[in-house]
Amino acid sequence: MGSSVETLEFQAETRQLLQLVIHSIYSNKDIFLRELISNASDALDKLRLESLIDSDLEVDTSDLHIALAVDQDARTLTVRDNGIGMSRDDIVELIGTIAKSGTAALLEKMKQTKDAGAAQSLIGQFGVGFYSAFMVADKVTLRTRRAGTDSGTLWESDGEGTYDIRSVDGLDVGTSVTLHLKTVDGEDGAADYLAEWQIRRIVKQYSDFIRWPIRMATVRSDADGVTTHGVDTLNSMKALWARPRSEVTEAEYHEFYKQISHDRLELAETIHMRAEGNFEYEALLFIPSQAPFDLFSRDTKRGVQLYVKRVFIMDDCDALMPNYLRFVKGVVDAHDLSLNISREILQQDRQIRGVRRRLIKKVLGAVKDMQANDAERYAKFWAQFGRALKEGLLEDTDNTEALLELVSAASTHDPDQTTTLREYVERMKDGQDTIYYLTGETRAMVENSPHMEAFIAKGYEVLILTDPVDEVWVDQVPAFDGRRLQSIAKGQVDLDAPADEDGEGAGGSAKAEHEQDFATLLPWLSTILSEQVKQVRLSSRLTTSAACIVGDAHDMTPTLEKMYRAMGEQMPPVKRILELNPTHPLITALRSAHERNPDDPASAEIVELVYGGALLAEGGDLPDPARFTRLLTDHLARGL
Repeated sequence: MGSSVETLEFQAETRQLLQLVIHSIYSNKDIFLRELISNASDALDKLRLESLIDSDLEVDTSDLHIALAVDQDARTLTVRDNGIGMSRDDIVELIGTIAKSGTAALLEKMKQTKDAGAAQSLIGQFGVGFYSAFMVADKVTLRTRRAGTDSGTLWESDGEGTYDIRSVDGLDVGTSVTLHLKTVDGEDGAADYLAEWQIRRIVKQYSDFIRWPIRMATVRSDADGVTTHGVDTLNSMKALWARPRSEVTEAEYHEFYKQISHDRLELAETIHMRAEGNFEYEALLFIPSQAPFDLFSRDTKRGVQLYVKRVFIMDDCDALMPNYLRFVKGVVDAHDLSLNISREILQQDRQIRGVRRRLIKKVLGAVKDMQANDAERYAKFWAQFGRALKEGLLEDTDNTEALLELVSAASTHDPDQTTTLREYVERMKDGQDTIYYLTGETRAMVENSPHMEAFIAKGYEVLILTDPVDEVWVDQVPAFDGRRLQSIAKGQVDLDAPADEDGEGAGGSAKAEHEQDFATLLPWLSTILSEQVKQVRLSSRLTTSAACIVGDAHDMTPTLEKMYRAMGEQMPPVKRILELNPTHPLITALRSAHERNPDDPASAEIVELVYGGALLAEGGDLPDPARFTRLLTDHLARGL
């Protein structure tokens, strides 16, 4: 027996919110099943907890589960659980009313915004998942009986403005939600949700790791037309991240990694962690052994999967993982977030930012352990992901020191091995307080650069940096372990005297003794090359080459200048400095020729050749290749 039907109106704000959910909020209608299964899972959790707290509560918890049932003729889909259930008052409060402060203000903001993304960001703050059923159903029937009570309740609505509610007898403890699916074809048609394959797909995608079994009755016909009835469990319930690490095998980790990444190669590292306290979450992160082909593509996806209480929320949650760690795959399962959380809210959430900071430190710590314990494995890792990690030196100032400890680079110390900055510092000469480096397009180009000559001659180690990102991060990171980083292609270099904080040397004892001899030539050369360079001076960094081109301490490098132009930036040309080797035969001959005949045009042509040769030596582009070739050919012919 049951009581008479009572028709009630939704709270005014609830009606408005219901219409927004049905028509505006969810772009993916599949979400409705995720929401209903999540609600059922919560009900099962609550019953289990209450049965432990209240020994007088007479309930059967031996087979807690969620059941899905399809009736093709009636066009209904039912989600049933044997959880805690609801009383009549529970239903009115939880479904008929949004009993949260600030609802009116929320709706006012939503009326003011014309941006659908912003509207979803606002709505994500409220638990409105049940209403998503009306996206696919033109009527919803809910039957429920709360544990510890004798009578049940039936609730029914078409989602327009009112709902019917009455007491009924004979219900089992728990809740069933029956969706009478829409029959309109086209955009609002919901026939697909009667198909077994569709239900299986949605459960697999969103609810595979729910801790309770999700079951569905199935019918199979074999080749002979024999029909068999059965019940299948649709979800795996294997949330590896929720199990202690000691209970998970490496094979299970690798299998799960393959599922979420579609990468069948070996793993470089697995990070399994659990955080408790004000904000509880589990995380299972994987560092692959090989970079994906699109690691440096502008459109590459980044971030880990986000779950809330084992319910899938979103792929590629970039709020939890920075861009430079985009190769990290895995799962974060938060306990205290709304299922309807939006990307916009995640970006602003203080607790999520705290999770992000901890995840970054865990990943960098795992890489550091790899570096310390397995040099060969780390070398392979760095070859795959080092370029991406160095992007962190531009993005993540909070972890600059940790990232610098990981940097591995080629150097003049050993042509077959890379070195860390820490190892470089340990090999520094007595009194050396600077880490020297040179950037370039290839290792061969850098090693053969005229800038290297004095450093090789005097036994100073130089880092060889050839990644495009190297051109940028070295300018933004002033020092490592108190040692300044300095490009050997910038500023004055005097390896016999300490440099000041701008990288300017004392002038160089070897160079100083030649200054008087070149007092006439240098101003003349500066005039000849006034369109190309801002200064011509003698060099302390050259031993065998006639000349080289250098920048001031804070000048942009030519390679970086090219990079910005390639990206469409309008960069004014940077005039640089031509340095001459005062002991080179060509330079001393040029000085003598100019002293004999200051107006000889041949000397001016030699100046062009010296400058062009210096440009070519650093991989630069000649302003007029045809003229340079003709001048070179003419002077070679005269020499013969």
